Parts: sequence; structure tokens; C-alpha cells
Amino acid sequence: MRAAPAEYLRLGLRAHDLLRDVPLYDVSVVDLPGGGAGRSVADIRALESAATPSRVASAIYGLRHFFGRVFGWDRVPMRPEDSLLPRLSERDRRDSEIMPGTPVGSFLLLYQFSGEALAETRNATVHGFLCTALARTASGYRLYWGVYVIPVSWLTRPYLMAIAPFRRILYPAMLRRIRRAWVAAYGTTA
Repeated sequence: MRAAPAEYLRLGLRAHDLLRDVPLYDVSVVDLPGGGAGRSVADIRALESAATPSRVASAIYGLRHFFGRVFGWDRVPMRPEDSLLPRLSERDRRDSEIMPGTPVGSFLLLYQFSGEALAETRNATVHGFLCTALARTASGYRLYWGVYVIPVSWLTRPYLMAIAPFRRILYPAMLRRIRRAWVAAYGTTA
């Protein structure tokens, strides 16, 4: 489900400062019931990696990777000078649960704290960032995905327009998958 950007921007996230000059493109959320105290982004990542892949997500990613190979969108790796990794403070680096700069799929993890993680990717179409944030609620947790995009070429705008219908299918499918894994692991009581 999509969320109002204002709700997401009210969260006290490090990403808001690091990405202060990067346009927020989209925010998706899913409510996760129960879970008990002390759940973290690391729990979400563990559930996500252990859950059966979504057929819808696999098909859409497969299609995107096919077009990326055909058109050469992913041939050039992100250069160090293009990354926002140098913006991290010493505290960010020290407090990150995973070494900043660790590759995670097609993303580079900038940091992972208990309640927040930020990853970036760059190719011929976009320089994108995904902020994953987990906030405690009265009935469990709320997981936020904030997507930020820096245009990198004339391809950015048509690319984003072309993938918009797919994102409306992909993000909800991925978030439903995480929710199912959460309920299986933690139940629905607080």
C-alpha cells in the first residue's frame, strides 16, 4: 500500500538528512501485526531472504534484467565518486550493523541500523535509493519503503513512466510476502 510522503518524512530517519537533496519518488508501507518488542530491520531482511520468492516479483525482475542486458543499462558499475557512501559520518559507519558499502543484490548497502537501512543502486536509467524503516505501532510494526531517484540521463523519465504500472504490482507483492513471513514467524499478537 502506498503511504503519504508526509507520514514517512515525519519519521526520525538518518536517510532524511543524507538524502536531503534527492527527490523522494515513492513511499510504500505494510503493517506487521504483533512481533513483540525489539524487532529490527535485520529481522525483516532475514524473513525476506528466507521467504519463498514471489512469482510476480521474480517475473517482473526477470523482465527488467532482460531489458537491462539487451539495452546495456546495467553494464557500467557504480563509480565510487557517484555513491553517497562518502556522506556517511564516522558514527554512521560505526553504528551500522553491516559494513557500509556491502553489495546486496544489485544494491550497495550504505548502512543498516536497528530501525532503518539505506541502499543505493545506479545504472543507465536511475541513481536510486531504498530506505527501509521499521516503526513500532500500537498493534505491532509498520514497515516503510522510501524510494528516492536522481535522474542520470534522458532515459530516467521515460524509464520511470514505463515501470510505474509494474511498481504498482511489484511493491505490494513484495510487501505481502514480507507480511506473510512475519505472521508465520511472529504471529499476530503483540
